[in-house]
Amino acid sequence: MASPDSTRVSVRPAGTGDIAGVVAAYEWLFAPPGARPGSWDVQVAGARLIEALSDDRSGVLIAQRGQGLVGFCTLYLDIVSVRFGLRCWLEDLAVHPAQRSTGVGAALLGQAKRWANARGATHLELDSAVTRTDAHRFYERHDPAGRSLCYSWPV
Repeated sequence: MASPDSTRVSVRPAGTGDIAGVVAAYEWLFAPPGARPGSWDVQVAGARLIEALSDDRSGVLIAQRGQGLVGFCTLYLDIVSVRFGLRCWLEDLAVHPAQRSTGVGAALLGQAKRWANARGATHLELDSAVTRTDAHRFYERHDPAGRSLCYSWPV
């Protein structure tokens, strides 16, 4: 029988000691139907995560079961919309493939909402590739206030 600590999900802010594990966990996002960006560099990713940890307008949350990393998300306060107020962007949310549908994503999303609210954001947004149908089902189960299409151009 599993111990309670090995089944309970805990979510906390990441620290500098978590960076290597989070960088490695990006592989969960790159697996099909995802793809590794052509410019992906683990050193640059680590430096960007360190920057996110040191900026009061961004955050990195990690989910653990016992001592193991089972999920993470990155958050950025970005614009003050004329229509909606301060937006918090949930840039990346990833759960270990073997841990999906076990409450990890819900725990991360819930903590992301609390993180954003505590910093004055009026809404939390993310975009998701059209190929990520499993992720879309997860987001829909969490009653989004709206849906939209997102377009992107390299500059």
